[in-house]
Amino acid sequence: MLDRAVLASVRVPLAWGAARLAALGVGADAVSVAGLALGLAGAAAIACGQPLVGLALILCSRVADGLDGTLARMTQPTDRGAFIDCAFDFLFYASVPLAFAMADPAANALPAAVLLAAFIGTGSTFLAFAVLAERRGLKSTAHSVKGFFYLGGLTEGSETIACFALMCLFPQHFPWWAYGFAALCALTIVTRLAVGWVTFGSR
Repeated sequence: MLDRAVLASVRVPLAWGAARLAALGVGADAVSVAGLALGLAGAAAIACGQPLVGLALILCSRVADGLDGTLARMTQPTDRGAFIDCAFDFLFYASVPLAFAMADPAANALPAAVLLAAFIGTGSTFLAFAVLAERRGLKSTAHSVKGFFYLGGLTEGSETIACFALMCLFPQHFPWWAYGFAALCALTIVTRLAVGWVTFGSR
């Protein structure tokens, strides 16, 4: 829901950073790999009982996630870049609830499992819509810079990172954050299913 506004607000600093990386000869794919590594390192820190360190690494990871696409558009966007950008995001998102479950299995395992199930729902509806939208030649007007059709929803990347930040700042309340965000994800799943049902029902 907030991704479009957030991306617009950080477009200028991302362009500046991407230009510096391009001048150094750094490729977009390398930035994507670095972003995933930072995100997984953040999850590892959370699993080891260091949520604030984890949050710092997660935020660095998301900066890299913004830079890679900007850098690709400055140089040469590729299908591989679009693929790993999307795949790495889902791998990162899954790692954070798992990390909290590992940090305190007794308190966090069940809510983490519920949240991961919700992530599967949002991810599968997102990707299924993108595949069929590509088949029909549909284009996204809200996220035209993406390498594929980007179907938004109540819980997008910005909301997910905000929730992860709350989890890291107040880890003792992880179950509440997880259940609450899973409920919001459920609303996203329902709306995406409804949009897909209507959009792809004509033929």
